[in-house]
Amino acid sequence: MLDLRGNIPTVIIITHGLIHEVNILDRLTFEAGAFYLMDRGYLDFPRLHRLHLASAFFVTRARKRFDCQRLYSAPVDRTTGIMCDQIVTLTNPVPRAGYPDKLRRIRYFDPQQERRLIFLTNNFTLPPLTVAELYRSRWQVELFFKWIKQHLRIRKFYGTSENALKTQIWIAISIYVLVAIVKKQLKLEGSLYRILQILSVSLFEKTPILEALSLSDYEIQPATAGKQIDPVPLTLGQ
Repeated sequence: MLDLRGNIPTVIIITHGLIHEVNILDRLTFEAGAFYLMDRGYLDFPRLHRLHLASAFFVTRARKRFDCQRLYSAPVDRTTGIMCDQIVTLTNPVPRAGYPDKLRRIRYFDPQQERRLIFLTNNFTLPPLTVAELYRSRWQVELFFKWIKQHLRIRKFYGTSENALKTQIWIAISIYVLVAIVKKQLKLEGSLYRILQILSVSLFEKTPILEALSLSDYEIQPATAGKQIDPVPLTLGQ
């Protein structure tokens, strides 16, 4: 789980590949008033209802086959990309039993990707375009995993036990978190990768950190392609 205020992970759970990511919702303690942005892999109505009962908010995408009954439609400005803003209830008995309360359904046309998206949320007060922008922010999760894979590659595992594999993955993630915290607290302009590279070449120098992180002082080499070795099917749950 990524806190978008600084792109710093707040919850990380490492499992083997047989655990579906939606099960991770059972292990979270939801914060009242917080917004949880999730893709369709987390569309599980009983679990979302538990989040709703915790006074937290969610924004997710509906699946293509989504049965619901429209109760109310709010006027929208279609020039913003918002096609409809509705209050609905679930009609299928099984999901309705898991989520008996009302939902908000927002249909949005994304001009960049030229496709229509349907969002579901339990927040009924935010402008519909804000809900769409909130979901767009979820892409930071994908960028986090991309950064981890590109710049903190594990070229070789030094052990084959579950503990050894998890230890190396945790070390890589901890490096990311430390660099992200330094970038945020010192208000640095450079990318996380460049900051990481500068720290790696100046680790044993007695130089003030702000001086060391002046990006013009070092020649940073681009990342080289490397192949990760995964002898055991561990995955990072998103």
